[in-house]
Amino acid sequence: MPDLPTPQDAAEAALFSECWDAVLSYADLCTAGSAAATRLATEAFALGIREARAGETGTSRNAGRRPARLPRIPLLLTAVRTTAAAWETDGQGHKLDPELRLWLNSDKAERYTGPPLQRPLALRGLRDMQEPDAALLWLAEVEALPMSVVARRLGLDPASVSDELDQVRVLFRDRCHRAHLDTPMAAQCRSYARLLDAVTRSPLADTPEDLSRHLARCVECAEAAACLRLHGGGLPAALAGGVIGWGGLAYLERRRRAAEVRMGAGRPDPADADAPPNPGAHKARVVRGGLLVAAVIVSLLALAVSMMPGGTTDDGAAGPTDGSDRQPVAVPSVSEPSTSARPSASATVSPEPSATGPSDRSDDKGPDPEPQGTTSSTARGGDPDPETDDPATCEVAYDLVNQWPDGFQATVTITTTQALENWRVAWSFKDGQQVGQMWDASFAQDGSRVTATAADYNKTVPADGSLAFGFLSSWRGKNSPGYDFTLNGHDCTKA
Repeated sequence: MPDLPTPQDAAEAALFSECWDAVLSYADLCTAGSAAATRLATEAFALGIREARAGETGTSRNAGRRPARLPRIPLLLTAVRTTAAAWETDGQGHKLDPELRLWLNSDKAERYTGPPLQRPLALRGLRDMQEPDAALLWLAEVEALPMSVVARRLGLDPASVSDELDQVRVLFRDRCHRAHLDTPMAAQCRSYARLLDAVTRSPLADTPEDLSRHLARCVECAEAAACLRLHGGGLPAALAGGVIGWGGLAYLERRRRAAEVRMGAGRPDPADADAPPNPGAHKARVVRGGLLVAAVIVSLLALAVSMMPGGTTDDGAAGPTDGSDRQPVAVPSVSEPSTSARPSASATVSPEPSATGPSDRSDDKGPDPEPQGTTSSTARGGDPDPETDDPATCEVAYDLVNQWPDGFQATVTITTTQALENWRVAWSFKDGQQVGQMWDASFAQDGSRVTATAADYNKTVPADGSLAFGFLSSWRGKNSPGYDFTLNGHDCTKA
């Protein structure tokens, strides 16, 4: 007679159930249908558990040496990628997204399984950290969970978790910097390594023109810059793209939307009732149904295994070269696993504006509410009254970063001659573009007018300094750049 599950088994099953919606969300990006997504997620979940258990066994055989490992969620997401690659090899590639199949057969995919020193810097940096620190960084930056939820999930003190996250970001940068210096580089890349470190340390540092040209041509150095630059809001994308690979930015947007839905921050926009039909809506609804069906499978699967918390490496690489016995910043005080083994039905479908993982599902928002900007205003009513706000003379640069058939990614950079204690940027679109997600600012959109409001961490801007934020948006027919930019109600000139 088989042994009945112990309370420890149940606690571990509850912990792993927290990861299921993330695993299914990425599996859905990787497949051509909801049934295939559920199967891929289930197989990947089982593979991730086996790898984690094998890692714990390996730790006991090598006392005193911690193997390099990833936290639970990125470990399971890499298992999805590994399982998808196995499907392609075994003749099941027709079940996968066509763009993923191209990626799996390219040299881009080989970077994630090839020699450790040539793998993406974010993957190496995260794996080189203490597991509690890496888990804190991933949950906050990629899963976009509120700090209170992160603290509860990791058993940390809610009053100090934000300070710990700041320290963990610096640790991640340090690990990435050392990994970058250890990477075999061309002579030109090596000559820019110290300068790259210097200019990414300060938000006010200017990037020399020759370095800027080099970063535009060199993928590896551009990835290093994204990992080393803690300001500017690029860290979540650097983590998602560097660790997951294909579909990283699309997954990132899904997790942001999922976190907002769980917190009740989003509400359907009544204007959506008059919007053109969304061909991705059916797919998003099917995903939610698949979540409920697959929850039973995963609950049984998780209850059948017993393992210690943690992950493992898929390459056998050693852990940190120094400081492996350091007490991690994010030391859990009390473990408080969720008592619910039912995953959250919060996966959404989103665009993939990155060369590391293009997706043909950029319009698959489904029935999800808008993630931010639930207030409305008149055409320019979102701007503060110029007479009651500090005046600002400003210059704006609107950059189209990437564009695909029905969506695009853009960044807005504002340079102000006067110091700001808070800011709000507004602009208009000519062609009916609709912003779907924004980072480094919250937003509201009323018709063609978009208003971006500072986040808590970037409200203050020094005189002659800059502020920047990015967003994803849809477009149809034509995609003219934004115009009529204002900062705190005052007109900005084009840079």
